[in-house]
Amino acid sequence: MPVVGLLGATTAHGYAAQLAAFRQGLSEAGFVEGRNVAIEYRWADDQYDRLPALAADLARRQVAVIATLGGNTASVAAKAATTTIPVVFHGSVDPVEAGLVASLNRPGGNVTGVVTLNIETGQKRLELIHELLPAATTIGLLLNPNYCQLHALT
Repeated sequence: MPVVGLLGATTAHGYAAQLAAFRQGLSEAGFVEGRNVAIEYRWADDQYDRLPALAADLARRQVAVIATLGGNTASVAAKAATTTIPVVFHGSVDPVEAGLVASLNRPGGNVTGVVTLNIETGQKRLELIHELLPAATTIGLLLNPNYCQLHALT
């Protein structure tokens, strides 16, 4: 039975919808958890320093593939743990800039994934906020620096 490793930076509860979609996608490909595929879950529970050890554990177990959730931090940890096991990521940061792949058109190595590069929309978002709140002089942004990258808007 093939074993899929799933490495998450946060908690299973925080990714319930994505996990349901993940299982549905496996099912549509003919794989049902517990019947003909096993999934080894590793959750860092927002303790990002745990990710390298969790990724190394999945690599030691020789899973068939490592899927990552929770931003580029989990993906970078998985990439560092193995050069042979395929690593699949989903993110919204530039995977080249994050060091995950060599280039978008020729990623090379064992890491691949889907990315939604929406950096260009940052300026548009600020313009929309200004239209909605024209008197606002300060706009705050909350983020977890371990979870995402912030690009300067020009």
